[in-house]
Amino acid sequence: MKIALFTETYIGSINGVMAHIKTLRDGLEKLGHEVLVVTADKHCKHHYIENNVLHCPAIESKRLYGFGVAFPLSHKRQRLIADFGPDVMHIHQEFGIGISGILAARAMRRPLVYTLHTMYDQYIYYIAPKMLLRAATSISHRYERFIARNAHALTSPSQKGDEYFKKIGVNKEFNLIPNSIDLDAFNPGRITTEQRDGLRKKYGIAPEKTIACFVGRLGQEKSVDVVLDYWASTIKPQDNLHFLIVGDGPDRENLEKRARDNGIANMVTFAGMVPHENMPVYFATCDIYVTASLSEMNSISMLEGMASGLPTLQRYDELNADQIKAGVNGYLYNTAGEMAEKLKEIAALSPEELAVTKQTVIDTVTDRGGKELAAYMLGIYEKAIAEKSAEGRNSRAAV
Repeated sequence: MKIALFTETYIGSINGVMAHIKTLRDGLEKLGHEVLVVTADKHCKHHYIENNVLHCPAIESKRLYGFGVAFPLSHKRQRLIADFGPDVMHIHQEFGIGISGILAARAMRRPLVYTLHTMYDQYIYYIAPKMLLRAATSISHRYERFIARNAHALTSPSQKGDEYFKKIGVNKEFNLIPNSIDLDAFNPGRITTEQRDGLRKKYGIAPEKTIACFVGRLGQEKSVDVVLDYWASTIKPQDNLHFLIVGDGPDRENLEKRARDNGIANMVTFAGMVPHENMPVYFATCDIYVTASLSEMNSISMLEGMASGLPTLQRYDELNADQIKAGVNGYLYNTAGEMAEKLKEIAALSPEELAVTKQTVIDTVTDRGGKELAAYMLGIYEKAIAEKSAEGRNSRAAV
């Protein structure tokens, strides 16, 4: 089968959507299928294909973390997609490249699959002033409703996706897909003691400290401020805990100030943005993953942490609560006290007990590899192709 994947973020991006698409692509190719990734590239001036990636000229958007945004209409882009001859179009983001996927599907009469990765209600503030948030949200809902109604299959890595589609007025069959990661890359056994010690030394984190980490965009929707406030009210220096925050974003300066104002700056390190290929060392050096975000679909960073053996502390989120198996791969918490209790409980484990805990966590994500995701998606593609074929037959019969 030939599959075209459409995404705004792929070239040089560090985010969960990019990681998901790379894992899906690798899995599909390992199963013998051909994949073309169609993506925006703010560094190119003309369309070209290299290593099965169609680079599309784009302009940089300062409001969207410097991502490239491509104009949706391009005859050359459509010709290059047609030359590839995909059996199915699969869009992962909803901007210019996503619209190109819809146009290509219509022009070539191919089925369209749409994966919702983002709860856009949580992100409108990036592009609209406060006084226009309600209007911008309404426009966003109409836009996504248009995309969803053009799709032959709707998917998302979280049950939140189904709730979101219903909220915006789309009542179609929904497919919950597993978010997946490169299990080999995040195998902690590949990281040496020297690499772990070197990272601790780089950030001045003592060997006896238990490191809790968060990895992701530093925007208000990630609620890192909640973790900092909870930490400040419950964790003391003698607890031998350190909080490593990996990532960058518009809230970083405010978060750094919050840590200072809360008197915990000496227990918190802001590492900034780290290339994705370097993240296995960071995860392998840490001991716990902690998040208070309620905006996630199914965090790729959290899964990468689990693949590295990190038990996860996740603030209770009803539609994502099933991602945590209490006492197996982590714990859910509601309050600062609950978060602190589990942090201290894990920190008190002996090295042998911690090693057993980490292996148990790893065992819970062994089915989250690229081949498993690809096999699941192939079933959805085949169903979408059958539905599109049935539409064609019915259309001809009506003439």
